[in-house]
Amino acid sequence: MPNITSPSEFLLLEFSEVRELQLLHFFVFLVVYVTTVTANLLIIIAVVLDHHLHTPMYFFLMNLAVLDFGSVSIMVPKAMVNSLLNTRSISYAGCVAQVFFFFFFGGSNFAILTLMAHDRYVAICSPLLYETKMHEGACIQMAASAWIAGTLNAILHTSCTFAITFCSNRINQFFCEVPKLLTVACSDLYIVEVGLLILSFTIGGGCFIFIIITYVQIFSTLIQMPSVQGKKKALSTCIPHLTVVSLLVFTGVFAYLRPPANRSSDFDFFFAVIYAMLPPLLNPFIYSMRNKDLKTALSKLTEFG
Repeated sequence: MPNITSPSEFLLLEFSEVRELQLLHFFVFLVVYVTTVTANLLIIIAVVLDHHLHTPMYFFLMNLAVLDFGSVSIMVPKAMVNSLLNTRSISYAGCVAQVFFFFFFGGSNFAILTLMAHDRYVAICSPLLYETKMHEGACIQMAASAWIAGTLNAILHTSCTFAITFCSNRINQFFCEVPKLLTVACSDLYIVEVGLLILSFTIGGGCFIFIIITYVQIFSTLIQMPSVQGKKKALSTCIPHLTVVSLLVFTGVFAYLRPPANRSSDFDFFFAVIYAMLPPLLNPFIYSMRNKDLKTALSKLTEFG
């Protein structure tokens, strides 16, 4: 095949050749997208407006909602437009943007989740030091570090991915997913991006191990806590966070670590939808389900609206 150093556009995976199914995909994605955006916006507005939620835990939760809002917005609207207009194309610049923001939001998201685990650890295991360690300035610095880490992660992956010479402009996925871009690479430069992907998974795995160790210490402290009410209050803040982390990790592992023999276009599409759209959709509901303060703030907000 001829080399295509910088194709003017890429062709994404076609949902279906049947027009009715294309429209069905559009409406399903529309419902999921509107629900995800609305839920995360409500979380953001509630935290900003309710002074009872001006604490480190909700500050990080607001950051997570912003990242979830962004992550679902980089790929779903384009997929909906393609289904509605019966097209497959995405511009070269659009593909670059999708890769950049996918890694930016993904890296920042996991960094924020790691900081949230640290916040819970300090609050439960060292409550007397909480005000000292988790003051406003420290929280802003930690959140900024997470966003900067996400930016550096995105720059590295995007620059390495698009330094590659492509043999084809056909991407077997509904968005510009890096593993699918690497399958149409002609040059050996793709090995650099493979190395970066391995490094990212290693760092992500390190963060996950840190979160697990943190929760082992948290639960050890809770076991020794004499107050039943105190245990319930602590668990009401820990379980949603742990659920969100587990959802993000297991959907990603499920999507990427399946045996190659089982990988087909239909399965790849299905698993990509799960890991790209399910966490941003479910996170606001997971956090608001058992959190009385957040539920109260959301109730006031919806009643006001």
